[in-house]
Amino acid sequence: MRILVMGGTRFIGVYLTKQLVEAGHEVVLFNRGNKSAPVEGVSEIHGDRTDPEQLREKLSGESFDAIFDNNGRKLGDTQPLADLFKDKIQHFIYVSSAGVYLKSDRMPHREGDALDPESRHRGKFETEEYLAKQGVPFTSIRPTYIYGPLNYNPLEAWFFDRIVRDRPIPIPDSGMQITQLGHCGDLAKAMVAVLGNETAIGQIYNVSGDRYITFDGLARACAVAAGKSADSLELVHYDPKQFDFGKRKAFPLRSQHFFCDIRKAQDELNWTPAFDLISGLKDSFQTDYLANGRDKAEVDFSTDDEILAALSR
Repeated sequence: MRILVMGGTRFIGVYLTKQLVEAGHEVVLFNRGNKSAPVEGVSEIHGDRTDPEQLREKLSGESFDAIFDNNGRKLGDTQPLADLFKDKIQHFIYVSSAGVYLKSDRMPHREGDALDPESRHRGKFETEEYLAKQGVPFTSIRPTYIYGPLNYNPLEAWFFDRIVRDRPIPIPDSGMQITQLGHCGDLAKAMVAVLGNETAIGQIYNVSGDRYITFDGLARACAVAAGKSADSLELVHYDPKQFDFGKRKAFPLRSQHFFCDIRKAQDELNWTPAFDLISGLKDSFQTDYLANGRDKAEVDFSTDDEILAALSR
């Protein structure tokens, strides 16, 4: 297949591009050209996807069998692309988010669960609805928290920063909130598994790891991945409502239960995660965190210190 990947030079796009090329597909990346392609010889078209006129100018003369839209955040990002190719492609794969689900007492989230109209990811499900209404042959992927090498979001690195420096780890509320992480390599594998699968047309899939974990458990798992004893950690719990952090992010995860059922993806895509959480965190710690010298970098712990100081009074 000739495949267009929107982005392709950061995090998920890197893994996806490599796996598509390894599978024998012809891959074309559309991005601003700020980063080099992750695979030598992959074609690139440089442009700004947020400019609909530029998007049409750059892509109207192109033909593709499938499109992966990895970085569309709101409907306006994806609509021009979908309108341009809806009658010309076999498959449109859209990366949504499990953050679209309405908070519920019934867990794990399943694909048919109610959506949150106030979610900051509202643009994601509005895009899914548009693709369906327009008859685009689409599949939507809803990851929970994504982790792994090249992660530009401070998720596992937030824990590693404190663990390697033997600092206390401030965790909101009880630390028993249940969450779920999925390795970026496994996410890319699921996305590739969608191609050529007629069952996947018009479907939405939750994609993540196959086990759930508490916040405290995640801290301990990160310690093990970093070669430290989980028992040596000093976990400090606090009430976030007692602090005014402003725009600062005191903890990298939302303080609530947040996890999804991934059985539909496993059954219909013949896919299963290759990484368990410990092996995935080790991958991230060794091939990214240590390899890039982040264990020696200067880190701002002022928010942590504010929490710790308040708790010691």
